Amino acid sequence: MEWSAELSGGLLQAAPDAILVLDGMRIVLANDRAGQMYGWPSAELVGQSVEVLLTDDSRTLVAERQELIMSGEPGSIGTIVTTARRRDGTEFPVESSTTVVATPQGRLAVAVVRDITERLRAEEEKDRLRAEAHTHRSQRLESLGQLAGGIAHDFNNMLGVILNYANFVIEEAEAPEPDLTAIAADARQVVRAGTRGTDLTHQLLAFARRDVVRPQPLDLNAVIGDLQETLRGSLGEQITLLFRPAPQLPSVTWDPGQVEQMLTSLAANARDAMPNGGNLVIDTGSLGDRVRLRVSDSGRGMPADVLDRAFDPFFTTKPKGEATGLGLATVYGIVTQAGGEVSLTSEPGLGTTVTVLLPAGEAEVPAAAEEAPAAGRGHGETVLVAEDEDALRDVAGRILSGAGYRVLAADCGAKALEVAARHHGEIDLLLSDVVMPGMLGKELAERLTGVRPTTRVLYMSGYAQPVLASKGNLDPGVVLLEKPFSANDLLAAVRKRLDS
Repeated sequence: MEWSAELSGGLLQAAPDAILVLDGMRIVLANDRAGQMYGWPSAELVGQSVEVLLTDDSRTLVAERQELIMSGEPGSIGTIVTTARRRDGTEFPVESSTTVVATPQGRLAVAVVRDITERLRAEEEKDRLRAEAHTHRSQRLESLGQLAGGIAHDFNNMLGVILNYANFVIEEAEAPEPDLTAIAADARQVVRAGTRGTDLTHQLLAFARRDVVRPQPLDLNAVIGDLQETLRGSLGEQITLLFRPAPQLPSVTWDPGQVEQMLTSLAANARDAMPNGGNLVIDTGSLGDRVRLRVSDSGRGMPADVLDRAFDPFFTTKPKGEATGLGLATVYGIVTQAGGEVSLTSEPGLGTTVTVLLPAGEAEVPAAAEEAPAAGRGHGETVLVAEDEDALRDVAGRILSGAGYRVLAADCGAKALEVAARHHGEIDLLLSDVVMPGMLGKELAERLTGVRPTTRVLYMSGYAQPVLASKGNLDPGVVLLEKPFSANDLLAAVRKRLDS
């Protein structure tokens, strides 16, 4: 079958790439796409030498291929990647495939040319993204190393205190005439170090948005007022704490524990910035529909490059391994989780100011909810304790048994269901860890209450994410005892859950 000239011409013009037909070096045919790509009307390209479209690089490659075009066998002579020149002199990358065709008029070369600017740009972007991903991965690993070093530094200090004071307790208790006062004092040091470890854990969870949040209407002035002595104790004698509360301050909806955590962290930063003493000023104010909390120190301030990274996780100016770099990152997480905004201003030698803005609530704080009940004794109620950590399961069982409860114990969800199935009496309360191997506490509770609908549930966890709703709040109906807990914490929570 022979193709008509009209059909051949239509195919030529419909092609998405530039097509040039060459007789030697002279262009004898060019489609519209060629004109568009090179910036010439296609009719003006015809009759010109292909030299007008060549760059120095492409001229060398074309010269090397002329022998194949003139004397080689008809057919494809391959594809080359080079550059081409537009009418205005600009150069661009191209991919050119050439085929030699024998015609009654002689040997002609048909070149199909594609502009590959976008393809190369996409490849460059892909390479750039790959390089960025590699850089970010390296930075993440460095950040994790900084985090691990800082946590190891802090926990090693705490563990050193705990281990040594625990040994002091043992030595004093085993002495021929034990000094109970000394034993009690050393035991308090153990508890104090353990509390510091708890604070660090909560800092990590707050940074990761995994801490349990219990927001409530607060009088911010009252909360800060109650914290003044604690903050003064952490600042030391050389730093003066000044609190300037604004009158008639609207309430804010915030977790009081997170307010304390944030202010403690900011106070620690201020203390480090004022090694020779100074002033730390906390003031509050009302800005229309928002409440402002401002914390300012008279310390050495921050240069611009440090200020730009101050809220970055794991960023710290302290020596490697001496800080986690979570202080301001945690403050940022706490404030944004509460629906607020936080900003930082600082200049070298002029101190630092942290400003927090929170949505304003009612003009007056509603009446306070009833205080948590005191630890109460049991009346023979049965408590099923599901906890995979052996020592903690034993601790909980010992506390509950000593308070008059009957305790059933299991080290996982499946075992807890087996224990419950063998138990013929009532199970008044399930005390379950949230995260356990094989079965989460939530699934255990659902399966157990499906069989025993009168059994109440109290979760315990240091990582409560599986029972948290949005913004770190507890799911409706969920009651959680946060680890680590004291005997009073446990007994109060159990009694309240059973009596509610």
